[in-house]
Amino acid sequence: MTKTLTKPANAAFAAAAIMFAALCGAWYFQYVLKYVPCPLCYQQRIPYYFAIPLGLLLGAFALYGGGKLLVRYGLCLLALVLLVSAGMGVYHAGVEWGWWQGPTSCAVGAPSTAPIGNILDSIRSIRAVPCNEAAWRLFGISLAGYNALVSALAAVIALMGARRA
Repeated sequence: MTKTLTKPANAAFAAAAIMFAALCGAWYFQYVLKYVPCPLCYQQRIPYYFAIPLGLLLGAFALYGGGKLLVRYGLCLLALVLLVSAGMGVYHAGVEWGWWQGPTSCAVGAPSTAPIGNILDSIRSIRAVPCNEAAWRLFGISLAGYNALVSALAAVIALMGARRA
């Protein structure tokens, strides 16, 4: 017996997939391309850690006949989490463009893998990443700006699914 995806399930799975792809992109920039994230970059990932499992859970719930009201409110909650993520991206992009003041400190500590004898050498080799400098831009938009756009798109998708639930 095969079940077809309902529209709310599609929306939940799509939002989760979009956020997972964006998070994989952030990890790619960090671990493969060696762009060191600033503290605001790390903070922008927090909503992803809530949105991805919530989207998967809601999608499965909608797919297997969960209550429409619960799915609708769950998708609204997912959209709210995604809008928070978009707001964090707008805030960080505004800091990068100098539209408003960012956090007073953007510093990193010693790596946790440094041997005890080399902690001072490790600290000297680490460059604090300022939050007001975009490490990378495409078409004039930084990674923080793309986070805002991607999160807003996923929020719209979640709201469209909630409307159909």
